[in-house]
Amino acid sequence: MKEWILVVDDNAVNLKTANGILLQNGMRSSCVKSGEEALRFLDGGKRVPDLILLDIHMPGMDGFETLRRIRETPATTSIPVIFLTADDDTGVEARGLKAGAMDYIKKPFVPEVLLTRVQHMIDLTRLQNDLESQVREKTSEVIEQQEKLGRLSIQIVMTLAGAVDAKDEYTNGHSLRVAEYAREIARRAGYDEARVRNIYLIGLLHDIGKIGIPDTIITKPEPLTEEEYACIRQHPEKGCRILENIPDFPELAIGAHWHHERYDGGGYPDGLAGTDIPVEARIIAVADSYDAMTSRRSYRGVMPRPLVRAEIEKNLGAQFDPQFGKIMLDMIDADSNYTMRQI
Repeated sequence: MKEWILVVDDNAVNLKTANGILLQNGMRSSCVKSGEEALRFLDGGKRVPDLILLDIHMPGMDGFETLRRIRETPATTSIPVIFLTADDDTGVEARGLKAGAMDYIKKPFVPEVLLTRVQHMIDLTRLQNDLESQVREKTSEVIEQQEKLGRLSIQIVMTLAGAVDAKDEYTNGHSLRVAEYAREIARRAGYDEARVRNIYLIGLLHDIGKIGIPDTIITKPEPLTEEEYACIRQHPEKGCRILENIPDFPELAIGAHWHHERYDGGGYPDGLAGTDIPVEARIIAVADSYDAMTSRRSYRGVMPRPLVRAEIEKNLGAQFDPQFGKIMLDMIDADSNYTMRQI
């Protein structure tokens, strides 16, 4: 089935250019010249394209107001939207991302960039919808939580986690490693098998909110601007909104929502402290930080094992829960050959 794209731009040349690029690459497009026309076209959800390319600056209803109106209608609220802009103002881009746009594309269009971002966003959205569809199908059955968990598709969860990691070559495999470290911490902490398995699944999807963060920010090798950093700090809440819609397994949202909280209360998004932070999030926070230090980055290689150990020990009771941080130290000490890292 051809992907269907709605292009909204008051400039006829831009519409013609975008339409030509999409048609030449096997996609179907519809073009309108204003926000008002876009809302009439969508007709309250009677027409639902796979994605909307939406210009920010238009006479009458601008892109921000158009997006707000699209999000107000239940049938259209989940359509992914990519803003189109000729601005170099990062503040405008940050405002658009905060308003709910999934990405932005600069004008004039570069065909390869437009196609890659459109296809990538459609693929990620379909993957998310497939996961939700699978879970909704299973929630129709009235069974015990353990049976529901047993039927949850691990393959879909792992595929979704892999799609997030693939946004940056330097984080490939990150979600799987974090889940494995978190599972081992939980096991050593004495939790039962069911809870250990839950923590593993929660760890797999802790970064799912990065689906909604533009690749240009995630893969940027230079230091982030304040606006870009503010954008990336939104991923815990974005992840929570994705996962809280899975009623059979509400715990899935815990890791996504609070894995950047600090034990001393200095984290985000809610500034929780101590035992107010859920156990699962406290465990994943340690595992996540350990993998960040023991993985390659664009600006450095894997950190030496003694330095990683010292950093975790220094932050016991500050960044990390002392109990789970000490278990991580025991795991490091047992890993004398330093195999517990990105290979």
